[in-house]
Amino acid sequence: MTQRHEEPTGRKPASVYGVGSEPDPRFSLANERTALAWLRTGLALVAGGVALTTLGTIADSGALLDVVAAIACLAGGSLAVGALVGWRRAERALRLRQPLPAPRALPILVIGVGTFALALAGYAVVEAVTR
Repeated sequence: MTQRHEEPTGRKPASVYGVGSEPDPRFSLANERTALAWLRTGLALVAGGVALTTLGTIADSGALLDVVAAIACLAGGSLAVGALVGWRRAERALRLRQPLPAPRALPILVIGVGTFALALAGYAVVEAVTR
């Protein structure tokens, strides 16, 4: 059951700040720092994608680099959206004195990075053998 404030706070989003009671500010600030860390990771992926696109243009490389750049940019944008969703879920849980929800983006990011690393390692080995 969702608790509502008797008096409106005027803070947005109301779906987060309009429920429950104020948690300890340290917890809210820690939640915000976590969201900002996820956002920085997303921004780094987008920047990496842009760098790969620029490198591909300068080096006149094949389509593989463009595909990797597009995947990095899309993953970075998705991670930024996931940061906001995760922040909202955690902040609501804090305000309602509920257990914090499990992170959704972390397992996906770990699998994606692991798969990407294995694919690039395989590509490097194939390139080294065929030279």
